[in-house]
Amino acid sequence: MGDAASAREALAIARQQQRNARLRAEQLEERSKQSNLAAQQALQQAAALAARVQQAEAGIAAAEAELLIVEERRSALDRRLAERREPLARLTGALQAMGNRPLVLSALQPGSLRDVVHTRAVLESAVPVVRQRTAALRSELDRARALESERQAVLADRREAEARLESRRRDVVAMAEKERILARQAAGGANREAELAVELGEEARDLDALVGRMEQAGSLRTRLAKLDGPVARPADPGSVAAPAPTRTSGNANSPQGFLLPVAGRVVEGFGEADTSGGRASGIAIAPRPGAQIVAPAPGRIAFAGPYAGYGKILIVEHEGNWTSLVTGLARLDVEVGQQVTAGSPLGLAPPSRPRIEYELRRDGNPVNPLDFQR
Repeated sequence: MGDAASAREALAIARQQQRNARLRAEQLEERSKQSNLAAQQALQQAAALAARVQQAEAGIAAAEAELLIVEERRSALDRRLAERREPLARLTGALQAMGNRPLVLSALQPGSLRDVVHTRAVLESAVPVVRQRTAALRSELDRARALESERQAVLADRREAEARLESRRRDVVAMAEKERILARQAAGGANREAELAVELGEEARDLDALVGRMEQAGSLRTRLAKLDGPVARPADPGSVAAPAPTRTSGNANSPQGFLLPVAGRVVEGFGEADTSGGRASGIAIAPRPGAQIVAPAPGRIAFAGPYAGYGKILIVEHEGNWTSLVTGLARLDVEVGQQVTAGSPLGLAPPSRPRIEYELRRDGNPVNPLDFQR
């Protein structure tokens, strides 16, 4: 029962995530059609493709959960059939043996012919009961055949979802590569900025320190972007990653809610005790192997690269002093300095035992991402 309950819960989550991804994809596709700016149109198209990938991933997860439910029903049915078959087989055999016994042999046994007649009457009254029970058994067998047909349909759905996923992943990879090339061409100082980001990553003692340094750099960029005329360089150029200032799209105070960077089950909540004895400053999500990772909100890539103990990580700066940290990626599809929109493809989860951690900060302080979920 526990496995069945878990499968039903997983099915409900997967179907909800499938609906959310489909709605998001439709909205992004519509925005892309209405946009007059080529760059913004490309961003919306890439995000729409990523949403379609997540829709296909959720479809596979839903099919797998349905398959588990069907298999559990089949197992329960097999157990009931086994319980019913054995006594029915014994009873049917006994009735056949007694019914086929010659009357003359019965007369030779102790007792009167009245006993024999009484036995025959009992046997005749038992026949309808046997028929009733075998009818129920036949109904159960019909149910078993129906479950097998349902299982085959679910498997077909899963194969179809997997084919769609593979096709859409190829489209996302091509679009992400195109976006990276365009971003590299548009930002003349991006290479130097990426180098500075790597230097900060090497100098930071821990991940909190790295995020703090990136937030300082983001605050500096925001202040510089508000200045009129030539932009002065900081006193120590090597202390922060300071490219030509750019403005990110979005609300002046904060984005309108945040997406979870990946579809999956939340396996560690905000503030829960972690293995080191501290408290989790974000949430951990267990997605499908190789799942699509997307940007939680519009912003700018401040850091993209490997970090010891966390796999490949991303730091995204958002308007209003909000920062997203995503760790545990296997592949990155964005570069430092690149602008992203909500749902833009960022990379992929590992192909084996993936665990994506997401931390959301407001003015440098960790907050629960689920409280600000879109």
